[in-house]
Amino acid sequence: MPRQHPLGGHPRAGHPLGGHPRAGGPSPRARSVAAVLTSLAALAATSLVAGPASAEPSAAPCALERTPAHHSEGLDTWNSAYPKPERRLDAVMVFLSFPDSRPTLTPAELAADHFPATSRFFERASYGRFTLRAHPQPEWTTMPRSSGAYAIARDWDPAHRRAYLQDALAAADPKVDFGEYDVVYFVADPQAPGVDSDATKVVNFDRPLRADGTDIRRVVTVFERHPPDRLVLAHETGHVFDLPDLYHRPADGKGDWDTYVGDWDVMGSQFGLAPDLFGWHKWKLGWLDPEQVRCVQGDDDGLVTLEPVAAPVPEGRTGGTRLAVVRTGRDSAIAVEARSSVGNDRTTCTEGVLLYRVRNEPASGAGPVEVIDAHPESEACWDESVYPPLADAPVKLGERFTVPGESLAVEVVKRSRSGAWTVKITT
Repeated sequence: MPRQHPLGGHPRAGHPLGGHPRAGGPSPRARSVAAVLTSLAALAATSLVAGPASAEPSAAPCALERTPAHHSEGLDTWNSAYPKPERRLDAVMVFLSFPDSRPTLTPAELAADHFPATSRFFERASYGRFTLRAHPQPEWTTMPRSSGAYAIARDWDPAHRRAYLQDALAAADPKVDFGEYDVVYFVADPQAPGVDSDATKVVNFDRPLRADGTDIRRVVTVFERHPPDRLVLAHETGHVFDLPDLYHRPADGKGDWDTYVGDWDVMGSQFGLAPDLFGWHKWKLGWLDPEQVRCVQGDDDGLVTLEPVAAPVPEGRTGGTRLAVVRTGRDSAIAVEARSSVGNDRTTCTEGVLLYRVRNEPASGAGPVEVIDAHPESEACWDESVYPPLADAPVKLGERFTVPGESLAVEVVKRSRSGAWTVKITT
């Protein structure tokens, strides 16, 4: 994750030392993990690329096809190598300490840095359709080497990363049944001297590990400070569900990181003022029903009433249309959605109808989504926004905007007292 703001152990008594056999020989789980740790030599820096697919019966004519791109934005099929967040998923949090630093924080304190905030973010984003339930381990798990021995860094050397994960899995195995969990978080003691808070990320395996009767395809390595960056774990967990990075990383690491989507999706920035997931992502994850997505074609009147994408769905209601899509080519589409100060977007500094271009070929981090700025000559919220030029990107009430280079115009003609936005889309 990019940092928008400047960045500035010993086991308990009786606690078995991680990585060492218990009395009488190694446990069955320890033998199971040891048997598969050699496959960690095949660590991949990015996720499984193609993976098996499962058909999406809700795929509409405006749905882009999934491609082999890393975290492709195509959504006609689901990559079943990833857990789909349409039900309750259980996540284990394993807290790792190091021999060169005695923790002064408790696992419970670090767990509270991320939960229940992360679960609440996804509950709101999914309209209550998905629950992420955390299971923090109550004690520290001690790593066999000092924190500095792993050379933890954002661009982590594969050999050191492999050693870290080998040691973490072996140390945790006697206490954790990985077969009970869908998501794995390894949380390092943030006060250990060798821990780099910029190294938090998802590590994926090109061949899954087999432990406790289950495949481990990826783990989230957490190196956050205390307290951590806002919503950082929501961002990283989004990768676990096959969502891409939407920020732009400058070649030299300097300059603006948020030129693609600004504040408008947590996969762009954990600091965004309107961090709810794009409607396209909610469609991809199965949180929007077919009737909540309008495919706009040239033979209809183009009038669409959009409920704000972050607004909760009233009990017993369908939730209304949340996303309009215009297909612009084999590999691209323009999405139209309403963004208002509600739900996960409650801190937004502007409201209106947001347009963004989606492409299925670019990989994660290469601009698969780009917000279209309806006010390119101005900016907003310069003291709060992660990228002020896009903070006022939405089309406002009474405005008409033509997308540059496209025969597509959007006019916001009405906003109801309940908060719905009526737009006319002309193609």
